Amino acid sequence: MKSDVEEFMPRLLPVESCDTEEYNLELYLSTIVREASLCQDVVVAQIDPKKLKMKQSVNVSITGCLAAPQGFSPCLKWQQQQVSKFSEVRQSVNKHRQHWKSQFLDDNVVMPKMEDEDGWKRFCLGENTGFPPFLSIVSKLNQVTSQILIFNCHCIGRWLYALLACLEKPLLPEAHSLIRQLARRCSAVRANLESKDDDRLSALNLMICIIARYFEQNDLADKV
Repeated sequence: MKSDVEEFMPRLLPVESCDTEEYNLELYLSTIVREASLCQDVVVAQIDPKKLKMKQSVNVSITGCLAAPQGFSPCLKWQQQQVSKFSEVRQSVNKHRQHWKSQFLDDNVVMPKMEDEDGWKRFCLGENTGFPPFLSIVSKLNQVTSQILIFNCHCIGRWLYALLACLEKPLLPEAHSLIRQLARRCSAVRANLESKDDDRLSALNLMICIIARYFEQNDLADKV
Protein backbone atom coordinates (compact mmCIF):
# COMPACT_ATOMS: atom_id res chain seq x y z
CA MET A 1 0.00 0.00 0.00
CA LYS A 2 1.35 3.46 -0.92
CA SER A 3 2.15 5.99 1.76
CA ASP A 4 0.34 9.32 1.92
CA VAL A 5 3.46 11.05 0.62
CA GLU A 6 3.55 8.85 -2.44
CA GLU A 7 -0.16 9.39 -3.08
CA PHE A 8 0.11 13.18 -3.21
CA MET A 9 3.56 13.56 -4.77
CA PRO A 10 3.37 13.84 -8.58
CA ARG A 11 5.55 11.55 -10.63
CA LEU A 12 8.67 13.31 -11.86
CA LEU A 13 9.32 10.79 -14.63
CA PRO A 14 6.65 9.02 -16.68
CA VAL A 15 7.93 5.55 -15.84
CA GLU A 16 5.35 2.84 -15.56
CA SER A 17 5.54 0.65 -12.50
CA CYS A 18 7.11 -2.73 -13.09
CA ASP A 19 8.88 -5.49 -11.30
CA THR A 20 12.58 -5.05 -10.66
CA GLU A 21 13.45 -8.14 -12.67
CA GLU A 22 11.57 -6.84 -15.73
CA TYR A 23 13.09 -3.36 -15.55
CA ASN A 24 16.20 -3.18 -17.70
CA LEU A 25 18.37 -0.59 -15.91
CA GLU A 26 21.16 -0.79 -18.46
CA LEU A 27 18.74 -0.08 -21.30
CA TYR A 28 17.31 2.88 -19.43
CA LEU A 29 20.75 4.37 -18.76
CA SER A 30 21.87 3.87 -22.35
CA THR A 31 18.76 5.73 -23.52
CA ILE A 32 19.61 8.67 -21.26
CA VAL A 33 23.20 8.78 -22.52
CA ARG A 34 22.06 8.60 -26.16
CA GLU A 35 19.56 11.45 -25.70
CA ALA A 36 22.15 13.57 -23.90
CA SER A 37 24.63 13.11 -26.75
CA LEU A 38 22.13 14.68 -29.12
CA CYS A 39 22.01 17.91 -27.11
CA GLN A 40 24.38 20.75 -27.96
CA ASP A 41 27.04 21.63 -25.39
CA VAL A 42 26.23 25.33 -25.65
CA VAL A 43 22.86 26.77 -26.64
CA VAL A 44 22.54 30.44 -27.60
CA ALA A 45 19.10 32.03 -27.46
CA GLN A 46 18.09 33.87 -30.62
CA ILE A 47 16.67 37.18 -29.38
CA ASP A 48 15.25 39.86 -31.63
CA PRO A 49 16.38 43.21 -30.09
CA LYS A 50 13.45 45.02 -31.70
CA LYS A 51 10.89 42.79 -29.98
CA LEU A 52 12.73 43.12 -26.67
CA LYS A 53 12.71 46.91 -26.92
CA MET A 54 8.97 46.93 -27.62
CA LYS A 55 8.29 45.00 -24.39
CA GLN A 56 10.66 47.03 -22.24
CA SER A 57 8.83 48.46 -19.24
CA VAL A 58 11.63 50.55 -17.72
CA ASN A 59 13.64 53.23 -19.46
CA VAL A 60 16.81 54.42 -17.77
CA SER A 61 18.14 57.83 -18.69
CA ILE A 62 21.91 58.22 -18.69
CA THR A 63 21.96 61.87 -19.70
CA GLY A 64 23.73 64.42 -17.55
CA CYS A 65 22.55 67.74 -16.20
CA LEU A 66 21.60 70.60 -18.44
CA ALA A 67 24.31 73.21 -18.67
CA ALA A 68 23.68 76.33 -16.60
CA PRO A 69 23.14 79.63 -18.39
CA GLN A 70 26.23 81.83 -18.57
CA GLY A 71 27.13 83.06 -15.09
CA PHE A 72 24.55 80.91 -13.26
CA SER A 73 26.86 78.07 -12.15
CA PRO A 74 29.05 78.32 -9.03
CA CYS A 75 32.83 78.39 -9.00
CA LEU A 76 34.87 75.36 -7.91
CA LYS A 77 35.86 76.95 -4.58
CA TRP A 78 32.20 77.47 -3.64
CA GLN A 79 31.41 73.86 -4.54
CA GLN A 80 34.29 72.56 -2.42
CA GLN A 81 33.14 74.65 0.55
CA GLN A 82 29.59 73.29 0.29
CA VAL A 83 30.81 69.70 0.11
CA SER A 84 32.94 70.27 3.22
CA LYS A 85 29.99 71.73 5.14
CA PHE A 86 27.71 68.91 4.00
CA SER A 87 30.24 66.33 5.13
CA GLU A 88 30.30 67.91 8.59
CA VAL A 89 26.51 67.87 8.75
CA ARG A 90 26.43 64.16 7.86
CA GLN A 91 28.98 63.38 10.57
CA SER A 92 26.85 65.24 13.11
CA VAL A 93 23.71 63.44 11.95
CA ASN A 94 25.37 60.02 12.25
CA LYS A 95 26.72 60.91 15.68
CA HIS A 96 23.36 61.91 17.16
CA ARG A 97 20.93 59.84 15.09
CA GLN A 98 20.56 56.96 17.54
CA HIS A 99 19.87 59.32 20.43
CA TRP A 100 17.11 61.22 18.62
CA LYS A 101 15.69 58.08 17.08
CA SER A 102 14.84 56.80 20.56
CA GLN A 103 13.14 60.04 21.64
CA PHE A 104 9.38 60.52 21.50
CA LEU A 105 8.01 63.23 19.22
CA ASP A 106 5.73 65.95 20.53
CA ASP A 107 2.04 65.11 20.51
CA ASN A 108 1.37 67.52 17.63
CA VAL A 109 3.93 65.80 15.37
CA VAL A 110 2.14 62.95 13.60
CA MET A 111 4.19 61.47 10.78
CA PRO A 112 2.15 60.27 7.76
CA LYS A 113 2.24 56.72 6.53
CA MET A 114 4.89 55.99 3.93
CA GLU A 115 2.40 55.81 1.03
CA ASP A 116 0.40 58.92 2.05
CA GLU A 117 1.57 61.34 -0.64
CA ASP A 118 -0.77 64.19 0.27
CA GLY A 119 0.01 63.72 3.94
CA TRP A 120 3.73 64.18 3.31
CA LYS A 121 3.03 67.32 1.28
CA ARG A 122 1.22 68.83 4.24
CA PHE A 123 3.80 67.54 6.69
CA CYS A 124 6.77 69.07 4.87
CA LEU A 125 5.25 72.08 3.13
CA GLY A 126 1.97 72.85 4.89
CA GLU A 127 1.54 76.55 5.57
CA ASN A 128 0.30 76.03 9.11
CA THR A 129 0.93 72.33 9.60
CA GLY A 130 4.37 71.84 8.04
CA PHE A 131 7.38 70.89 10.14
CA PRO A 132 11.07 71.70 9.70
CA PRO A 133 13.39 68.71 9.18
CA PHE A 134 14.43 68.43 12.82
CA LEU A 135 16.85 65.61 13.55
CA SER A 136 14.25 64.14 15.91
CA ILE A 137 12.01 63.71 12.84
CA VAL A 138 14.38 62.74 10.02
CA SER A 139 16.16 60.22 12.25
CA LYS A 140 12.93 58.24 12.34
CA LEU A 141 12.68 58.02 8.55
CA ASN A 142 13.95 54.78 7.07
CA GLN A 143 15.88 54.75 3.81
CA VAL A 144 12.83 53.77 1.74
CA THR A 145 10.71 56.67 3.04
CA SER A 146 13.56 59.11 2.47
CA GLN A 147 13.90 57.91 -1.11
CA ILE A 148 10.16 58.27 -1.72
CA LEU A 149 10.23 61.86 -0.47
CA ILE A 150 13.22 62.66 -2.66
CA PHE A 151 11.56 61.04 -5.68
CA ASN A 152 8.31 62.96 -5.30
CA CYS A 153 10.18 66.20 -4.56
CA HIS A 154 7.44 67.37 -2.21
CA CYS A 155 10.25 68.66 -0.02
CA ILE A 156 12.36 71.57 -1.11
CA GLY A 157 15.38 73.40 0.26
CA ARG A 158 16.20 72.39 3.80
CA TRP A 159 14.09 69.21 3.67
CA LEU A 160 15.94 67.89 0.62
CA TYR A 161 19.24 68.86 2.22
CA ALA A 162 18.30 66.93 5.38
CA LEU A 163 17.14 63.87 3.44
CA LEU A 164 20.40 63.77 1.47
CA ALA A 165 22.31 64.09 4.73
CA CYS A 166 20.53 60.97 6.00
CA LEU A 167 21.13 58.80 2.94
CA GLU A 168 23.42 55.93 3.82
CA LYS A 169 26.54 55.20 1.78
CA PRO A 170 27.24 53.17 -0.22
CA LEU A 171 24.05 54.12 -2.00
CA LEU A 172 21.48 51.52 -2.87
CA PRO A 173 20.80 51.32 -6.63
CA GLU A 174 17.39 52.95 -6.11
CA ALA A 175 18.88 55.85 -4.16
CA HIS A 176 21.63 56.26 -6.75
CA SER A 177 19.03 56.61 -9.51
CA LEU A 178 16.84 58.97 -7.47
CA ILE A 179 19.51 61.50 -6.62
CA ARG A 180 20.61 61.61 -10.25
CA GLN A 181 17.02 62.33 -11.26
CA LEU A 182 16.90 65.06 -8.64
CA ALA A 183 20.07 66.70 -9.96
CA ARG A 184 18.69 66.63 -13.50
CA ARG A 185 15.41 68.16 -12.34
CA CYS A 186 17.30 70.94 -10.58
CA SER A 187 19.39 71.62 -13.66
CA ALA A 188 16.24 71.81 -15.82
CA VAL A 189 14.67 74.39 -13.50
CA ARG A 190 17.92 76.36 -13.38
CA ALA A 191 18.19 76.37 -17.17
CA ASN A 192 14.88 78.24 -17.33
CA LEU A 193 15.70 80.91 -14.75
CA GLU A 194 15.72 84.39 -16.20
CA SER A 195 17.85 86.16 -13.60
CA LYS A 196 20.87 85.36 -11.43
CA ASP A 197 19.01 87.13 -8.62
CA ASP A 198 16.31 84.45 -8.58
CA ASP A 199 15.94 83.18 -5.00
CA ARG A 200 15.93 79.57 -6.21
CA LEU A 201 19.34 79.67 -7.88
CA SER A 202 21.46 79.12 -4.76
CA ALA A 203 19.39 76.12 -3.61
CA LEU A 204 19.43 74.56 -7.08
CA ASN A 205 23.19 74.94 -7.34
CA LEU A 206 23.59 73.45 -3.88
CA MET A 207 21.54 70.33 -4.70
CA ILE A 208 23.46 69.74 -7.94
CA CYS A 209 26.77 70.32 -6.17
CA ILE A 210 26.11 67.89 -3.31
CA ILE A 211 24.85 65.12 -5.58
CA ALA A 212 27.65 65.51 -8.11
CA ARG A 213 30.59 66.26 -5.81
CA TYR A 214 29.80 64.55 -2.50
CA PHE A 215 28.01 61.47 -3.89
CA GLU A 216 30.59 61.25 -6.68
CA GLN A 217 28.26 61.59 -9.65
CA ASN A 218 30.99 63.48 -11.43
CA ASP A 219 29.34 63.53 -14.83
CA LEU A 220 26.58 65.71 -13.35
CA ALA A 221 28.95 68.33 -11.92
CA ASP A 222 29.02 71.89 -13.18
CA LYS A 223 32.02 72.35 -15.41
CA VAL A 224 34.50 74.91 -14.14
